[in-house]
Amino acid sequence: MTRRALIFRNGRIFDGTTLRDGFAMRFQDGHLTAFGPDTEVPRDGEEIDLDGDILSPGFVDLQVNGGDGVMFNDDPSIGTLRRMSSAHRRLGVRAFLPTLITDTAEKTQAAIAAVTDAISVGVPGIAGLHLEGPHLSTERKGAHDPSLIRPMEPDDLDTLLAAAEDLPVLKVTIAPENVSEEHVRVLSAAGVLVSLGHTNAGYDTCLNYFEAGARCVTHLFNAMSQLGNREPGLVGATLAYGNVSSGLIADAVHVHPETMRAAWQAKTGPGQIFLVSDAMAVAGTDCTEFTLGGRCIRRGDGVLTLPDGTLAGADLDLTKAVRTVVKKVGLPIETALRAATNVPAVLAGIPPLILEPGSGMQSGIIRLSRDLSTVSILA
Repeated sequence: MTRRALIFRNGRIFDGTTLRDGFAMRFQDGHLTAFGPDTEVPRDGEEIDLDGDILSPGFVDLQVNGGDGVMFNDDPSIGTLRRMSSAHRRLGVRAFLPTLITDTAEKTQAAIAAVTDAISVGVPGIAGLHLEGPHLSTERKGAHDPSLIRPMEPDDLDTLLAAAEDLPVLKVTIAPENVSEEHVRVLSAAGVLVSLGHTNAGYDTCLNYFEAGARCVTHLFNAMSQLGNREPGLVGATLAYGNVSSGLIADAVHVHPETMRAAWQAKTGPGQIFLVSDAMAVAGTDCTEFTLGGRCIRRGDGVLTLPDGTLAGADLDLTKAVRTVVKKVGLPIETALRAATNVPAVLAGIPPLILEPGSGMQSGIIRLSRDLSTVSILA
């Protein structure tokens, strides 16, 4: 049976690149069949008044540790991934990388197997895997368990190279303190998205690792060498090096809005800053605490902390991140939406969603309230 057409109008439409005013969209049987100025889109079906709301491709999040009350580290299984998928879909995410933070070699193997299986059976939204550790720096460990941080060994490299063959996207966060430039060259040549993070490495060292093939930086400003007057650190290297992009936790807790503004203005292209949630188990829930590796993490006032006050991931979703960089940092809405959708997608090799006739399905599109406070999926 053919369903009636749906025509969305009287709102703003972000097509993946540009925010369009005065445009309308028509869907037939879930397929986008017309998109253009309102007066040119047929009105031959049910009209939906957006009342100033924004239609956009769904978010792409390259750093998701948990959701729906569970952490990927605690149980790297298809069951956990299904729960995370459901929670983040409700939060407007069309594609994400489940993230395993520093853990044992056995847990890493389990995570690779779980994501491989989840993709093979079509768990929605799972685009690949992000391994954040264990080859980091204990000096900049953040909430990572220092007893599990270690150098990269030949077996670790073999594991990653095998995973890169099986997974559509493999992102790996490493620190120069525990990974060699040659490791980075080999991983990059195999298609791995190598990201620097949790490191105290200096500016020159970071540039060398970028030249070796690292194309990304994990949560800019957090758990890394800072921009100083005589030593620019990883922050300075990220802003100066054009061929590297960086994730940013835009909750106004991990990074001050004025610092975010300065970074956006200073970033050399074509690499770009993009938004990540660094979401933990509380995402999509009302939970007030959870455990990670036997350690209690508490939620309060939009912040997640270990008992000693160390930040432990973020109480954040990408709708809030977009709102933060628009209302507190002062970015244009279309810049913020690009940073939450197609910028990370293109970096990771996830097919970007550009809204044009024949380009996509209604299910990949979200509706953001005009004040950027709520999100819903169209199907």
